[in-house]
Amino acid sequence: MHKILRISIGISVLSLACSAMAQAPVIYPAKGQSPQQQASDDGACHAWAKQTTGIDPLAVAQTAPPAPSGTATGGGERVSGAARGALGGLAIGAIAGDAGEGAAIGAVVGTMAGGHRARQNQAAQQQQVQGQQQQQLQTYYRAYGACMEGRGYTIK
Repeated sequence: MHKILRISIGISVLSLACSAMAQAPVIYPAKGQSPQQQASDDGACHAWAKQTTGIDPLAVAQTAPPAPSGTATGGGERVSGAARGALGGLAIGAIAGDAGEGAAIGAVVGTMAGGHRARQNQAAQQQQVQGQQQQQLQTYYRAYGACMEGRGYTIK
């Protein structure tokens, strides 16, 4: 289970890094700037954008999604699901004639439902972090593009 979680976090970080690079604007030397001049302007504009916005695109792209919380990687959703399931199973089992078996079945079903809620909550947190990272990168690249445009480059 932990191996799958590590792999999924690694894939998320890799996809964020790739998406960060995919968002970088394309620069064209519209005034015939040499490759050396473009490299110099590129470095200066990256530094200016980082200083102006306070955003480092490499650090943003390497930020991992939030780590799972709770002992069961569910922040308590599994435990509360098991408790609710056991209570419901107890009531149904009492009607059917075997309260203990009903509670056990209810606890298993409740644990599964709690695990599902835990995965949904974790996915929502990851999407929120990714959205914030995308906004930060867009802000940074707007500043970088403005700098390069001011130096005579065409930005797309």
